Amino acid sequence: MMSYKNASDLKLAIIVPAYNEAQVVCQTLSSIPREYAGVSETRIVVIDDGSTDATSTEIRRLDYVVPLRHVINRGLGGALRTGMEWARRWGADIAVTFDADGQLNPNDIQRVIQPLINREADVAIGSRLLEAKDMPWYRIVGNWGLNIITYVLFSVWTTDSQSGLRAFSSKALEAIHLISNRMEVSSEIIAEIGRNKLRIEEIPIDCIYNEYSLSKGQSNSNGINIVLNLFFRKVSP
Repeated sequence: MMSYKNASDLKLAIIVPAYNEAQVVCQTLSSIPREYAGVSETRIVVIDDGSTDATSTEIRRLDYVVPLRHVINRGLGGALRTGMEWARRWGADIAVTFDADGQLNPNDIQRVIQPLINREADVAIGSRLLEAKDMPWYRIVGNWGLNIITYVLFSVWTTDSQSGLRAFSSKALEAIHLISNRMEVSSEIIAEIGRNKLRIEEIPIDCIYNEYSLSKGQSNSNGINIVLNLFFRKVSP
């Protein structure tokens, strides 16, 4: 049984990890809606993960954003842990992760949180591959490869294990404990969903690809490191 309050009382935390995103971070944050059907209070929490450019300065230009900063770069996993811990302490009923590079459509947030508002799932994954209309073929191949490896290692199937748009109920926030620091955290989240027997639902989402966003995120060459780190996580006691 999920411990939600009445829908009108739900608190939503939107967690945005950012590393050297000064060029686009304000545009991305400004595009995120601040009101959602079924949610009474929304906070946008941005974790500047030790950026060496003006990301921190840009974030602080927006007075409605909660700015957090790592003095050194701890990786995507470290940034997500910081954001999820903030959400737990704030008492979020739902927490959403959202990429800072402008690749995700902010209008998809409502669609991804809806199964949690309706108490139909503990975790919702925004899948770019359910309707992969605009994703480059090499990204499709790389993501499917990581989906298969994640399934083989952790026995949880999802069509987009590397998605940056995910929603977690308060139950999931309390249950999921991340230890990965780098990009393999995306597959670790799927492993934690399986370990804790959380109900998962996938929602098709859009992608916004341009020269800048394609230079960010997962690359197929980085997939080797991800696979090795996932394997070591699996065999470690």
